[in-house]
Amino acid sequence: MTQPATTPRKVNRVFAIGYGAVGYLAFVVSFLYAIGFVGDLWVPRSVDHAIAAPIGEAIVVNVLLLGVFAVQHSVMARPAFKRWWTRVVPQPLERSTYVLLSSLALFLLYWQWRSMPTVVWDVRMPAGSLVLWALFWLGWATVFVSSFMISHLDLFGLRQVLAVWRGKPQSDISFRTPLLYRVVRHPLMVGFIVAFWAAPTMTAGHLMFAIATTAYILIAIQLEEHDLIAMLGSQYRDYRRRVPMLLPWPRPRA
Repeated sequence: MTQPATTPRKVNRVFAIGYGAVGYLAFVVSFLYAIGFVGDLWVPRSVDHAIAAPIGEAIVVNVLLLGVFAVQHSVMARPAFKRWWTRVVPQPLERSTYVLLSSLALFLLYWQWRSMPTVVWDVRMPAGSLVLWALFWLGWATVFVSSFMISHLDLFGLRQVLAVWRGKPQSDISFRTPLLYRVVRHPLMVGFIVAFWAAPTMTAGHLMFAIATTAYILIAIQLEEHDLIAMLGSQYRDYRRRVPMLLPWPRPRA
């Protein structure tokens, strides 16, 4: 995603680098906890083992928790909101603030999630369970690797605060399509979807989480691509014609 070169507003360089580090640390913790939360591994509260509640309460609370994250994550990513928001928050700290608030929304979800323990499916065959666990870890690995194929530092706000630390304006990032981005346009989102659905034991709560997050991802992709077309024009339209969105099937040649 291309961003215009900008000159950072006056921000204390020590505060900027510290603020960016806090935002990035919050992301790392929330990302690692997400693996345990979705996989029901290691963490005290997971998608399958959380606060016990009647089914009606569980549905309402879980929908609200997912909605808080979805609204925050989408609204704050829109260019119009960013133009307004950077009148309040210095532009070099905008991305770190976005990352920090996204992580806090996830922490709220992890903390207040309600269990819905009814089992939808339970794969007990060792071969089937092994395949699903392999897909689970492959999905998370795809998310991690995909973030470094573009600009991991930019994605999580570190490049912006490093520019303040160095006292230099932010450099322009050109539009690139490395490796997995030549196979599908959104490999990072593919990784999330695979990780969310690859469950040997699928509870009602996990199924609700997987359906809601997948629906959100599909909507968020449309919003993101609308912004990218507005920013990059024919360059991104050509990319859309050549490369599928999520499923890596070959496109017919023009």
